[in-house]
Amino acid sequence: MSGHSKWSTIKHRKAATDARRGKLFTKLLREITVAARLGGGDPKSNPRLRSALLEARSSSVPGDTIDRAIKKGTGELEGESYEEVIYEGYGPGGVAILVEGMTDNRNRTASEVRHLFTRHGGNLGDSGSVTWMFTRRGYFAIERGASTPATSGTSKPQPEDDEKLMELALELGVDDITIEPDHYELFTPVEDFAAVQEELERRGLPVAAKELAMVPQTPMTLPADRVAQVMRLVEALEDHDDVQKVWLNLDTSSLDAKVTATHS
Repeated sequence: MSGHSKWSTIKHRKAATDARRGKLFTKLLREITVAARLGGGDPKSNPRLRSALLEARSSSVPGDTIDRAIKKGTGELEGESYEEVIYEGYGPGGVAILVEGMTDNRNRTASEVRHLFTRHGGNLGDSGSVTWMFTRRGYFAIERGASTPATSGTSKPQPEDDEKLMELALELGVDDITIEPDHYELFTPVEDFAAVQEELERRGLPVAAKELAMVPQTPMTLPADRVAQVMRLVEALEDHDDVQKVWLNLDTSSLDAKVTATHS
């Protein structure tokens, strides 16, 4: 996984996400409602709901709003009926793009997503055209220098931090780890995501990001101008009300080049 940092993608998108706070709340609440409908309203027995609740609370979604979303999912309150949808296609330069969404009108959403692909130099593909390039995995990002309670007061990552993190990863059954200059990335099987999340919380480790991610098997590299085009498409898709997540097989270490090209 070296050279492919999901955390750089997350940091790059944070400013735009903050600017769309109301839309973010709506998407988080939809995920809570659907998770509760599919797996029940008890987060202890519903890992997907537990993850959605943690994300919503970390984004400061009000508690009473969260409670209503859960009750809509369990049927205690009336609410809209959303179904999960997946769209697959290619962006500029041939980068594979996987779009996960929730909609109450499948035909409308499909038409609008297709239009966004076309408008930004991509094309929507058939079902199964790109999913084979991704694997669903649990993902955690932990900042270096704060990876263990014993070293939380240090200002720079120490060699012993890496050793302790590797030992912890083995103990938790993490199946892959990447050491980046300012953070660690841990990958787990889907079925172990909730258990690893709970253990990291119990140990008080500062998790900067966590999600059930679609991880590309072979990230591709593009020149800066193409990266800029791809990210415009990704941002347009993420801004759509019915889109929950956008995954792509772009080597995200090239995002810095995209920013430079955009402002040059």
